[in-house]
Amino acid sequence: MAASRDTTAPKPFQPAIGRIPILQAFPQVDGGRWPAKGFVGEVIPFGAIVFREGHDAVGAHLELEAPDGTLIDRPLTRTYPWDDEWRGLAQVTSPGHWRFRIRGYSDDYATWAHNATIKIAAGIDVELMFDIGAQLFSRLAAEQTRPADERDLFARVSAELRQTAGPASERLGLAYGTAVTDALRVHPAQSLVTYSDWLPLKVERTRAGAGSWYEFFPRSIGAKQSADGTWKSGTFRSAAKRLPQVAEMGFDVLYLPPIHPIGEAFRKGRNNTLDPKPGDPGSPWAIGGAAGGHDTVHPELGTIADFKYFLGQAKKAGLEVALDFALQASPDHPWVTAHPEWFTTLPDGSIAYAENPPKKYQDIYPINFDNDSDGIRVEALRLLEYWISLGVKIFRVDNPHTKPLDFWEWVIHEVNTAHPEVVFLAEAFTRPAPMRALAKVGFQQSYSYFTWRNTKVEIEEFFTSISQETDAYYRPNLFVNTPDILTEYLQFGGRPAYRIRSVLAATGAPSWGVYSGFELIENVARPGAEENIDNEKYEFRPRDFAAAEESGHSIAPDITQLNRIRRDHPALGQLRNLRFHGSDDDSIVVYSKHLDAEFTPDGVADTVIVVVNVDPHSVRETTVHLDLALLGLPAGATFEVTDLLSENVWEWSTDNYVRLDAFTQPSHILHVSHRPDHDNEGGAS
Repeated sequence: MAASRDTTAPKPFQPAIGRIPILQAFPQVDGGRWPAKGFVGEVIPFGAIVFREGHDAVGAHLELEAPDGTLIDRPLTRTYPWDDEWRGLAQVTSPGHWRFRIRGYSDDYATWAHNATIKIAAGIDVELMFDIGAQLFSRLAAEQTRPADERDLFARVSAELRQTAGPASERLGLAYGTAVTDALRVHPAQSLVTYSDWLPLKVERTRAGAGSWYEFFPRSIGAKQSADGTWKSGTFRSAAKRLPQVAEMGFDVLYLPPIHPIGEAFRKGRNNTLDPKPGDPGSPWAIGGAAGGHDTVHPELGTIADFKYFLGQAKKAGLEVALDFALQASPDHPWVTAHPEWFTTLPDGSIAYAENPPKKYQDIYPINFDNDSDGIRVEALRLLEYWISLGVKIFRVDNPHTKPLDFWEWVIHEVNTAHPEVVFLAEAFTRPAPMRALAKVGFQQSYSYFTWRNTKVEIEEFFTSISQETDAYYRPNLFVNTPDILTEYLQFGGRPAYRIRSVLAATGAPSWGVYSGFELIENVARPGAEENIDNEKYEFRPRDFAAAEESGHSIAPDITQLNRIRRDHPALGQLRNLRFHGSDDDSIVVYSKHLDAEFTPDGVADTVIVVVNVDPHSVRETTVHLDLALLGLPAGATFEVTDLLSENVWEWSTDNYVRLDAFTQPSHILHVSHRPDHDNEGGAS
């Protein structure tokens, strides 16, 4: 018997486009599949493509709804007169789930004003244009949603336009006045109102998007070597003595590598050798031993009570502690016995260890997430909840790109639903697609390619990408170095390279990081590797920071100054406002960050220009060329700049001479005084 045919009448076709087309609303992530991101205090660009048929004018507004239901209505402006993109800025001020949409409309006042200006001046349809204007303002005066003073104003304008006596310019005067245009900027003369879909925006606490990070190994702080060459590990108690010094350098977050017991089997020796000597501490990432696993601290570091003391001392110093979360195990981890199904068993019966050819990690077993995905999820969530209960609110996640993406989306969702203040940083040095996908599914921050972007072209491309292309979801943390990364630039660039990279990192993004030893210019690599020789991953590395600073070898004072500048200048606390300017030298990078007065704490616009010689081996002289509109200044203005590094003051304009000596002063960080002086014509530095 043939199937019966569905004779239900089809629903009338409904166009996907509205009466006023609104396309490509932003920010959005994959059409709203995941929410776009913001952090408290962030200034976010919103907008869309908005147009209509014919020549009548259109307008666009942002409707931004806060978690408490408060609706923020802000007018958008055309990006360029010849373009149909409209955009505007809004600041998000509280954490939670926000949403926004774009309202497009036919701008009846702009259409009438344009036509009236042309026609009346040409003597065409003069009284008709006055009648159309009078009707428009009469309509606006009758709109009860408008304030009473606006309705009264529009009634007067309508009456003025209906007057048939007097010059046309006088009859038009009130209709073109600032009182009218200011009122209509907020509450436009709109018809054919059309809305985009609501789009999600997840706003998280400020530390999710902005902060200065410092990394150290607690076992090295206070470690002592005996006369026979054996070592006694530093502890949480001894490491706590370093916390005030880290805070004095201006850091907000202290990141600790894994603090758990370390396996004995296949333990790595110094410089990643396979023959450890007695007393070699092994890699902290080879987690698990007789003393326990991921929910235990290494006995040589102390007890859980000692760790809680460390957290308390960090809080007193104004630091948050970020803990490493590495889902892997040493061969001695309790999981290997209790849950062998969590690992990959090879045909010869052995368990597969971690590899990233040609690198081999015989001391680490990776997790196989396909054997018992539910069990692994439950255990991961249990571990995170345990450390959160002790007071840890930030996790640096080791190699998340080697674990399934849906696993991370689930884990982060579960944690952030219960603890929205928790922040996850992805340590994922991998291909762009998985790096970006990790950010989309929930990671609040990510390591980036910054460490390998060193030339002018590379820096301009990279900074443009993070500030304008992936800014809706990807928050880079610009670490200048890590225990795994010592680039050729740092190896061979000497002290200038370290100062240059710290300026770029500290001003390029709201979040940046330093691994202990960077300030001491530790730049000798293990032969054939892109990491430090005598690497701290495999041995104790106590450092005499005070002696290095006293001798002038340490650049800790430079780092302290950079963090102070960051705190003093809110423009540097933003990512999406970075814009490049020109220079005539292929090693001089010039960029600015500007924040309008309405978004700064003191109500004064904040503008910073960064000029960097990225060649650590040279002295460079050139002319830099500024787009003054990006600085909030009128064309042709001259203005005062103060170098926040040297305290020198100059008069600058559009074109300015600079001389940057990599060995003495490789960078300018210039604060712009918003008091243009048109009597001067530029300056030099």
